[in-house]
Amino acid sequence: MPAPLVTCVVPCFNGERYLAECLQSILDQRYQPLEVLVVDDGSTDGSAEVVRRFGSAVRYHRQENRGPGAACNQGVALASGTLVAFLEQDDLWLPEKTGRQVDALAADPGLDYCVGHVQNFWIPELADEAARFRDAPVMQAVPGYVVQTLVVRRAAFDRVGRFDEMLHFTFASDWFLRAQERGVAGALLPDVLTRRRLHHDNFSRRNRAASHDQFLHVVKAALDRRRRSGTPT
Repeated sequence: MPAPLVTCVVPCFNGERYLAECLQSILDQRYQPLEVLVVDDGSTDGSAEVVRRFGSAVRYHRQENRGPGAACNQGVALASGTLVAFLEQDDLWLPEKTGRQVDALAADPGLDYCVGHVQNFWIPELADEAARFRDAPVMQAVPGYVVQTLVVRRAAFDRVGRFDEMLHFTFASDWFLRAQERGVAGALLPDVLTRRRLHHDNFSRRNRAASHDQFLHVVKAALDRRRRSGTPT
Protein backbone atom coordinates (compact mmCIF):
# COMPACT_ATOMS: atom_id res chain seq x y z
CA MET A 1 0.00 0.00 0.00
CA PRO A 2 1.47 3.40 -0.93
CA ALA A 3 2.29 5.85 1.85
CA PRO A 4 -0.47 8.43 2.35
CA LEU A 5 0.06 11.97 1.11
CA VAL A 6 0.35 14.48 3.95
CA THR A 7 -0.55 18.09 3.19
CA CYS A 8 1.19 20.57 5.47
CA VAL A 9 -0.67 23.87 5.70
CA VAL A 10 1.35 26.94 6.71
CA PRO A 11 -0.89 29.89 7.63
CA CYS A 12 1.13 33.02 7.00
CA PHE A 13 0.71 36.70 7.82
CA ASN A 14 3.76 38.97 7.41
CA GLY A 15 6.03 36.04 8.15
CA GLU A 16 8.98 36.72 5.86
CA ARG A 17 11.60 36.78 8.63
CA TYR A 18 11.28 33.12 9.65
CA LEU A 19 9.19 31.63 6.86
CA ALA A 20 12.09 30.16 4.87
CA GLU A 21 13.35 28.23 7.92
CA CYS A 22 9.83 27.01 8.61
CA LEU A 23 9.34 25.73 5.07
CA GLN A 24 12.78 24.14 4.95
CA SER A 25 12.02 22.19 8.12
CA ILE A 26 8.99 20.73 6.33
CA LEU A 27 10.91 19.90 3.17
CA ASP A 28 13.61 18.24 5.33
CA GLN A 29 11.12 15.69 6.68
CA ARG A 30 12.30 12.11 6.33
CA TYR A 31 8.73 11.12 5.46
CA GLN A 32 7.41 11.34 1.92
CA PRO A 33 5.12 12.12 0.14
CA LEU A 34 4.48 15.64 1.40
CA GLU A 35 2.54 18.53 -0.07
CA VAL A 36 3.47 21.97 1.30
CA LEU A 37 0.83 24.68 1.05
CA VAL A 38 1.27 28.27 2.24
CA VAL A 39 -1.98 30.16 2.80
CA ASP A 40 -1.04 33.83 2.79
CA ASP A 41 -3.58 35.66 4.94
CA GLY A 42 -3.16 39.08 3.33
CA SER A 43 0.54 39.70 4.04
CA THR A 44 1.96 43.11 3.22
CA ASP A 45 5.64 42.12 3.52
CA GLY A 46 7.85 39.87 1.37
CA SER A 47 6.28 36.55 2.37
CA ALA A 48 5.19 35.78 -1.20
CA GLU A 49 8.73 36.28 -2.48
CA VAL A 50 10.07 33.88 0.16
CA VAL A 51 7.64 31.23 -1.06
CA ARG A 52 8.54 31.86 -4.70
CA ARG A 53 12.17 31.01 -3.97
CA PHE A 54 11.10 27.43 -3.22
CA GLY A 55 9.62 27.01 -6.71
CA SER A 56 7.31 24.10 -7.33
CA ALA A 57 8.18 22.50 -3.95
CA VAL A 58 5.66 24.80 -2.22
CA ARG A 59 2.11 25.70 -3.29
CA TYR A 60 0.91 29.24 -2.59
CA HIS A 61 -2.58 30.60 -2.05
CA ARG A 62 -3.38 34.19 -1.12
CA GLN A 63 -6.56 35.44 0.53
CA GLU A 64 -7.79 38.61 2.20
CA ASN A 65 -6.82 38.88 5.86
CA ARG A 66 -9.29 36.85 7.92
CA GLY A 67 -7.13 35.41 10.69
CA PRO A 68 -5.15 32.21 11.29
CA GLY A 69 -8.18 29.96 11.78
CA ALA A 70 -9.57 31.01 8.42
CA ALA A 71 -6.18 30.42 6.78
CA CYS A 72 -6.02 26.90 8.24
CA ASN A 73 -9.57 26.18 7.08
CA GLN A 74 -8.69 27.33 3.58
CA GLY A 75 -5.68 25.05 3.65
CA VAL A 76 -7.83 22.07 4.59
CA ALA A 77 -10.19 22.91 1.71
CA LEU A 78 -7.27 23.03 -0.75
CA ALA A 79 -5.39 20.03 0.61
CA SER A 80 -4.77 17.07 -1.68
CA GLY A 81 -3.67 14.72 1.10
CA THR A 82 -5.77 12.32 3.14
CA LEU A 83 -3.77 13.52 6.14
CA VAL A 84 -3.37 17.20 7.03
CA ALA A 85 -0.75 18.86 9.20
CA PHE A 86 -0.06 22.47 10.13
CA LEU A 87 2.99 24.55 10.99
CA GLU A 88 3.02 28.19 12.03
CA GLN A 89 5.26 30.50 10.04
CA ASP A 90 7.93 30.97 12.71
CA ASP A 91 8.16 27.44 14.13
CA LEU A 92 10.11 24.34 13.14
CA TRP A 93 9.53 20.62 12.77
CA LEU A 94 12.16 18.06 13.68
CA PRO A 95 13.00 15.80 10.70
CA GLU A 96 11.28 12.71 12.10
CA LYS A 97 8.00 14.43 13.05
CA THR A 98 5.75 13.47 10.16
CA GLY A 99 7.03 9.91 9.93
CA ARG A 100 6.47 9.23 13.64
CA GLN A 101 2.91 10.50 13.47
CA VAL A 102 1.98 8.75 10.23
CA ASP A 103 3.31 5.50 11.71
CA ALA A 104 1.13 6.00 14.82
CA LEU A 105 -1.97 6.57 12.70
CA ALA A 106 -1.19 3.59 10.47
CA ALA A 107 -0.74 1.34 13.51
CA ASP A 108 -4.20 2.22 14.87
CA PRO A 109 -6.91 2.85 12.25
CA GLY A 110 -9.19 3.98 15.08
CA LEU A 111 -7.07 7.07 15.68
CA ASP A 112 -8.26 10.26 14.03
CA TYR A 113 -5.31 12.48 14.91
CA CYS A 114 -1.90 12.50 16.51
CA VAL A 115 0.11 15.20 18.32
CA GLY A 116 3.58 15.33 19.87
CA HIS A 117 5.40 17.48 22.41
CA VAL A 118 6.60 21.06 21.86
CA GLN A 119 9.84 22.64 23.05
CA ASN A 120 10.22 26.43 23.19
CA PHE A 121 13.40 28.15 22.04
CA TRP A 122 14.38 31.82 22.11
CA ILE A 123 15.91 33.90 19.35
CA PRO A 124 19.46 35.14 20.14
CA GLU A 125 18.20 38.68 20.70
CA LEU A 126 16.15 37.39 23.66
CA ALA A 127 19.02 35.52 25.34
CA ASP A 128 18.54 37.49 28.57
CA GLU A 129 14.87 36.48 28.71
CA ALA A 130 15.79 32.85 28.06
CA ALA A 131 18.30 32.99 30.93
CA ARG A 132 15.67 34.38 33.31
CA PHE A 133 13.34 31.48 32.52
CA ARG A 134 16.07 28.80 32.63
CA ASP A 135 14.36 26.86 35.45
CA ALA A 136 10.77 27.85 34.69
CA PRO A 137 8.07 25.53 33.31
CA VAL A 138 8.16 27.40 29.98
CA MET A 139 11.58 25.78 29.36
CA GLN A 140 10.13 22.28 29.61
CA ALA A 141 8.69 20.27 26.74
CA VAL A 142 4.89 20.25 26.94
CA PRO A 143 2.11 18.19 25.35
CA GLY A 144 1.40 19.82 22.02
CA TYR A 145 -2.35 20.28 21.82
CA VAL A 146 -1.67 23.12 19.40
CA VAL A 147 -2.11 23.32 15.67
CA GLN A 148 1.60 23.09 14.77
CA THR A 149 1.92 19.56 16.17
CA LEU A 150 -1.29 18.16 14.68
CA VAL A 151 -1.50 15.46 12.01
CA VAL A 152 -5.15 14.64 11.39
CA ARG A 153 -7.18 12.51 9.05
CA ARG A 154 -8.96 14.92 6.77
CA ALA A 155 -12.22 13.05 7.34
CA ALA A 156 -12.08 14.03 11.04
CA PHE A 157 -13.02 17.58 10.11
CA ASP A 158 -16.38 16.24 8.91
CA ARG A 159 -17.04 15.03 12.46
CA VAL A 160 -15.53 17.88 14.46
CA GLY A 161 -16.08 20.79 12.10
CA ARG A 162 -13.57 23.36 10.91
CA PHE A 163 -11.65 25.79 13.09
CA ASP A 164 -13.69 28.64 14.56
CA GLU A 165 -12.55 31.63 12.51
CA MET A 166 -13.67 34.10 15.18
CA LEU A 167 -11.05 32.74 17.61
CA HIS A 168 -7.76 34.24 16.48
CA PHE A 169 -5.78 33.00 19.51
CA THR A 170 -7.47 29.80 20.66
CA PHE A 171 -8.98 28.22 17.55
CA ALA A 172 -6.86 25.10 18.07
CA SER A 173 -7.83 24.72 21.75
CA ASP A 174 -11.48 25.02 20.78
CA TRP A 175 -11.06 22.36 18.04
CA PHE A 176 -9.40 19.87 20.41
CA LEU A 177 -12.16 20.37 22.99
CA ARG A 178 -14.85 19.80 20.38
CA ALA A 179 -13.00 16.73 19.11
CA GLN A 180 -13.01 15.28 22.62
CA GLU A 181 -16.74 15.97 23.01
CA ARG A 182 -17.49 14.14 19.75
CA GLY A 183 -15.42 11.10 20.64
CA VAL A 184 -12.75 11.77 18.04
CA ALA A 185 -9.76 9.68 19.07
CA GLY A 186 -6.29 11.18 19.34
CA ALA A 187 -2.85 10.07 20.50
CA LEU A 188 -0.09 12.07 22.20
CA LEU A 189 3.42 10.88 21.36
CA PRO A 190 6.11 11.32 24.05
CA ASP A 191 8.60 12.76 21.57
CA VAL A 192 9.47 16.43 21.12
CA LEU A 193 8.61 16.88 17.44
CA THR A 194 8.05 20.63 17.13
CA ARG A 195 10.12 23.64 18.21
CA ARG A 196 8.27 26.87 18.99
CA ARG A 197 10.27 30.02 18.39
CA LEU A 198 9.87 32.81 20.95
CA HIS A 199 10.60 36.26 19.54
CA HIS A 200 9.51 39.88 19.88
CA ASP A 201 6.52 39.57 17.56
CA ASN A 202 4.83 36.36 18.71
CA PHE A 203 1.09 36.84 18.20
CA SER A 204 0.31 35.70 21.75
CA ARG A 205 3.10 37.87 23.20
CA ARG A 206 1.73 41.02 21.56
CA ASN A 207 -1.84 40.18 22.59
CA ARG A 208 -1.34 38.46 25.94
CA ALA A 209 -4.45 39.79 27.68
CA ALA A 210 -6.76 39.11 24.73
CA SER A 211 -5.31 35.61 24.35
CA HIS A 212 -5.95 34.84 28.02
CA ASP A 213 -9.51 36.16 27.89
CA GLN A 214 -10.29 34.18 24.75
CA PHE A 215 -8.95 30.98 26.30
CA LEU A 216 -11.23 31.43 29.32
CA HIS A 217 -14.15 32.00 26.93
CA VAL A 218 -13.37 28.77 25.06
CA VAL A 219 -13.13 26.73 28.26
CA LYS A 220 -16.39 28.17 29.60
CA ALA A 221 -18.16 27.43 26.30
CA ALA A 222 -16.94 23.82 26.47
CA LEU A 223 -18.15 23.44 30.06
CA ASP A 224 -21.53 24.92 29.14
CA ARG A 225 -21.90 22.41 26.26
CA ARG A 226 -21.13 19.55 28.62
CA ARG A 227 -23.65 20.71 31.18
CA ARG A 228 -26.34 21.02 28.53
CA SER A 229 -25.59 17.52 27.25
CA GLY A 230 -25.46 16.02 30.74
CA THR A 231 -21.81 15.04 30.39
CA PRO A 232 -19.91 15.06 33.74
CA THR A 233 -17.51 17.99 34.06
